[in-house]
Amino acid sequence: QVQLVESGGGLVQAGGSLRLSCTTSGRTFSSYAVAWFRQAPGKDREFVAATKTSTFYADSVKGRFTISRDNAKNTVYLQMNSLRPEDTAVYYCAARRNWPLSGSSIEYDSWGQGTQVTVSS
Repeated sequence: QVQLVESGGGLVQAGGSLRLSCTTSGRTFSSYAVAWFRQAPGKDREFVAATKTSTFYADSVKGRFTISRDNAKNTVYLQMNSLRPEDTAVYYCAARRNWPLSGSSIEYDSWGQGTQVTVSS
């Protein structure tokens, strides 16, 4: 397992943008599959996007969100554009070493503490 720290959440108006960061220290991030999940109040945690050597997205964010990574900085980003009130949630970064891309939360063994994203209408 690896320690993950998310940052970049906040309050934004609908149509605005935010960039989340997920950083780890002391590990080589390049061999990790890394994903973003989110959980809104009263709802199950849902997949948002994942990256390793490729990327894939949930249909609900495709075309609006972009996941990217800077392995030299051990950081994965989630650029979120055209935000909507329904994107409001706590966003979590998850990772697993030497694992293929997956949209299933049970396949990730390292999780950050989460960062709140609130989109006002």
